[in-house]
Amino acid sequence: MSAAGIQKRLTPVRISAMKGGKPIVCLTAYTTPMARLLDEHCDLLLVGDSLGMVLYGMESTISVTLDMMIAHGKAVMRGVGKACVVVDMPFGSYQESKEIAFRNAVRILQETGCDAVKLEGGEEMAETIAFLTKRGIPVMGHIGLMPQQVQTAGGYRSVGHTEHETSKIRRDAHAIGGSGAFAVVIEGTVEPLAREVTAAMHVPTIGIGASSACDGQVLVSDDILGLFNDFTPRFVKRYDELGKRISAAAAAYAEEVRSRQFPAAEHTFKRRS
Repeated sequence: MSAAGIQKRLTPVRISAMKGGKPIVCLTAYTTPMARLLDEHCDLLLVGDSLGMVLYGMESTISVTLDMMIAHGKAVMRGVGKACVVVDMPFGSYQESKEIAFRNAVRILQETGCDAVKLEGGEEMAETIAFLTKRGIPVMGHIGLMPQQVQTAGGYRSVGHTEHETSKIRRDAHAIGGSGAFAVVIEGTVEPLAREVTAAMHVPTIGIGASSACDGQVLVSDDILGLFNDFTPRFVKRYDELGKRISAAAAAYAEEVRSRQFPAAEHTFKRRS
């Protein structure tokens, strides 16, 4: 991609400047065709580790590897011309030390050409985020419900119901806000608290199961399109039922093949005279 092409795309700096303005639109993308379809409508495209469940049938994001994220990051980058692309750092790729996090983040940026990485964690990860951002790596934070920690958190559930949880999320927001992150995802957090945190932070918040007051919203594309049906979180709104339509199309095709209606003459090749 040329330098001119890169400049046309939204950057982390421009996303950060959208704080308090027009809501930021974000969806997940894992493949080139989907990135092409979503690009013109989104400010941010997130190559989320949710691909483990959505594409690979895993029970959680824990088994997603760095190589998987890089492969899908490359695919998405082939399909974008406008949106800022953020790639999730998978479980185990950044928690051990800030130096290891840096090396793995560099791999993601160099091998995919993406704009930024995202990692989960609050006050315990603020030092790592600061280490990365001071060395030229744009980072998006992620607080509230953290899917990579579901095994220790007691499963997928909303947070911010108790004073202990509320206090922790406030501390996390303060720490990540001061770490150099250009934005932060707030997931599965009770609405009043997500609204409060958004007002207190100087960087944009991207809500998912949080509050309409967040500076932007993100959902898994396969959820809003009806392509993933293993479970549907409360915060998901379906905008289409492509899964049912794909099944119906496959059924129609199967019927025509079995009845020899397909292929018809217009779908075959005649010998050249």
